[in-house]
Amino acid sequence: MPRYKLTIEYDGRPFVGWQRQSNGLSIQQCLEEAVQGFAGEAVTVHGAGRTDAGVHATGQVAHIDLGRPFPADTVRDAINAHLRPVPVAVLRAVPASDTFEARFSAVERRYRYRIVNRRAPLTVDRGLAWHVRYPLDVAAMAGAAAALEGRHDFTSFRAKECQAKSPVKTLDELDVRPAGAEIVVTARARSFLHHQVRTMVGTLVEIGRGRRPPDAIPAILAARDRAAAGPTCPPDGLTLTRVGYPEELA
Repeated sequence: MPRYKLTIEYDGRPFVGWQRQSNGLSIQQCLEEAVQGFAGEAVTVHGAGRTDAGVHATGQVAHIDLGRPFPADTVRDAINAHLRPVPVAVLRAVPASDTFEARFSAVERRYRYRIVNRRAPLTVDRGLAWHVRYPLDVAAMAGAAAALEGRHDFTSFRAKECQAKSPVKTLDELDVRPAGAEIVVTARARSFLHHQVRTMVGTLVEIGRGRRPPDAIPAILAARDRAAAGPTCPPDGLTLTRVGYPEELA
C-alpha cells in the first residue's frame, strides 16, 4: 500500500482545528474528503500536529496510504482540485516509506507567532496576527524568553485538557524580534504541550507591558501551576511553519 508524505498550508480561521470533530469543519475532514474524491477510497490523513481552531500552517505535514500508486504530482494536484474553495492546499506530495509516520517520526516542530504592536486596528492582517495596542518592551520580552529555553517542567504553561504524558519538554528556541510594527516570536522544539506556545506568548506580553517583572519566568516555572502564568493569547497570530524529520536535519 503506497504511502505519501504531504506538506500542507492552511488558513485556520474557518475551521474547528486540525482534528475531525462533531461540532464543525476540520482541516483533516477536508483533506480526507478530497482524497476520497480523487482516489475513490476512504483514508485517514495522519497529521504531525493537531493545531487548534484559528491556528494556521505553512508547513504542516501529514501522511496517507492509498490503495494503488499515483505519481506524486498527481496526488498533490488532485487533492488540491477537490479542496476548492476551502483555504487548504497541499504544497508537496512525495512517496514515503511504510515506516514513515508524520507525527511520530518528527524530531522538530517550529511555530511563529505574530504580534502587531500599534494603535491603529488591523485590516489585512485581521485574524492573522494578535493586535496589541499598548507599547511593549521587546528587550524585556526577549530576556524572559531566554529563561524559558532548555528542559523544564512546563506545567504552568499547559492547558488543563492537555493529554501529554509528561509536562517536561525541551524548548530549543524561543526568539523574540521586532520587525517594524510587528513583534515575531519563534518557538522550536521536538514537541509542545497543548497551548504551550500561546501561553508563553501571553506571559511574555504581560512582561513586555510591565505587568510582570522581566525575571518572573523562573518563579512561574517553579510554581507548576497554570494560574501562575499569563493568559493564553489568541490563536490568530500562531502558524505552524515547519515539521522536521531526521533525514532533513542531518
